[in-house]
Amino acid sequence: MWPYIWDYRGRVLAALMALVLAKIANVGVPILLKYLIDDLNQPAELLTLPLFLLLIYGALRLSSSFFNELRDALFARVRYRAMRRLSNELLTHLHQLSLRFHLERRTGAISRDLERGTRSISSILNYLVFNIIPTIAELLLITGILLWNYHFSFTVITLVTIAVYVIFTFMMMDWRVKYRHQMNASESEANTQAIDSLVNYETVKYFGNEAFEARRYDNTLSEWEESAVKSQTTMSALNFGQASIIAIGVTLIMIAASREVVAGQMSIGDLVLVNAFLLQLFIPLNFLGVVYRSMKYAFIDMGNLFKLLDEKPEIQDKINAPALIVGDGTVEFKNVSFFYQKERPILHHISFTIPAGHKVAVVGASGAGKSTLARLLLRFYDVQGGGIYINGQNISEVTQASLRAAIGIVPQDTVLFNETIFYNIHYALPSANKEAVIEAAKLANIHEFILQLPQGYDTLVGERGLKLSGGEKQRVAIARAILKRPKILIFDEATSALDSHSEQAIQQALSQVAENHTTLVIAHRLSTIVDAEQILVMANGMIIERGNHSELLALNGTYSQMWALQQETDN
Repeated sequence: MWPYIWDYRGRVLAALMALVLAKIANVGVPILLKYLIDDLNQPAELLTLPLFLLLIYGALRLSSSFFNELRDALFARVRYRAMRRLSNELLTHLHQLSLRFHLERRTGAISRDLERGTRSISSILNYLVFNIIPTIAELLLITGILLWNYHFSFTVITLVTIAVYVIFTFMMMDWRVKYRHQMNASESEANTQAIDSLVNYETVKYFGNEAFEARRYDNTLSEWEESAVKSQTTMSALNFGQASIIAIGVTLIMIAASREVVAGQMSIGDLVLVNAFLLQLFIPLNFLGVVYRSMKYAFIDMGNLFKLLDEKPEIQDKINAPALIVGDGTVEFKNVSFFYQKERPILHHISFTIPAGHKVAVVGASGAGKSTLARLLLRFYDVQGGGIYINGQNISEVTQASLRAAIGIVPQDTVLFNETIFYNIHYALPSANKEAVIEAAKLANIHEFILQLPQGYDTLVGERGLKLSGGEKQRVAIARAILKRPKILIFDEATSALDSHSEQAIQQALSQVAENHTTLVIAHRLSTIVDAEQILVMANGMIIERGNHSELLALNGTYSQMWALQQETDN
């Protein structure tokens, strides 16, 4: 954690100085109290008001409070900046991880790890500066005073009590920490299940599985409950053990102090001083057990967070990789082979070229590998064989940022941010003005629909765009691609969620947008790609036919059969 607080090392040092001064003032209070009691423990005729000592007593109490608050104020910036930096670093890191990682890991679990992990940073820094270090400082001051002024037995009893207390606490915590692990695992699982069921609200309703989701959630919560109960009962045993150790230690010291008073070796003021020291020491020490438990849990939570930070991106830029020079935007797949899992190859020796300003379409049955081509062109994955080139440059040799800046995509499954329609279109080009956003919406044939909404462009689309229909979401995605105006365009079944009327209107807009752009169209409806210069027909990860619309019909092969089938369906 040190790198996260090093930027404010001056503040850290000042906070530690304030901490030491607060503890010196705090330890000074019982010492002054001793002299007050000894001055007042006189025959009535010799008693005088120790005004000077009383004023110093008040000043010490005020100083202790002042330096404690000064420490808190100085350290606040350090603590919250560390949280901010780590949270931002983690989110940046998660965005750098591969698509494979995000497809395999559950979003609910990540959100809980992120929330608990960043909260643990604050907790640990808080406990260190406000509890552990102050208690250690006070322990050193008090044991030093006891050793210097009184019989060594007082120091021995104090140190032995603390040692037994710490050892007992560590042993108990190490024994019961497994229940906290189980609690966290069950809580993350329950949270993931809840988020998944809410995100897929419509699917749950389709199949009437509300009771099934509730049972599944409750079964996981039942496991969490058992772990939580065991965690709490063992905590009670730990608390009682700690209290017993402190009670025995205090009793032994008070017996020793009382014997010294009876023997005339100590004054009443000394007895009060020792008692006050013990109260000042053992009260925070008792709380130290709670702090240790909390820190133990915080380290567990932080462990999950740093495991995320330790995840290595599958796709990484090479050292000193240059930016992509888009040039005319020619795209070339050369003998590309790819698999997600070795036992299940997806693409086999795929080769084709999309000349600058041309449109190439890819068709085929589901699972043929069409959408994988788009993911590979965006370099969400690296190919296992062959290479993909843009303007003669292998995309694995250039920076990912420059590659994706050159490509615009309208995906098959459009997922929108839970923000306004304007935000979702504007997201493609944050530097664009409002007029450009409206123009893009008009070209995507969604402007009129937006104006009919009560809040217009300021309408919230809901989580994942649930407030919009499939066609409306795709038109927002098309507007987003239009606004970006990249050199290379990918349409991944971009009109699959549209009715025939909307499809015709948007197809014209897409044709305008695609002019002078290198365009890859992954299509389900063949009517949308009849104007493509080349159409690739895929099956089982291979290109089985290629040519333009007329040439493929003349072959009387797979494409011709697909065309005939769709014509029958449309009619």
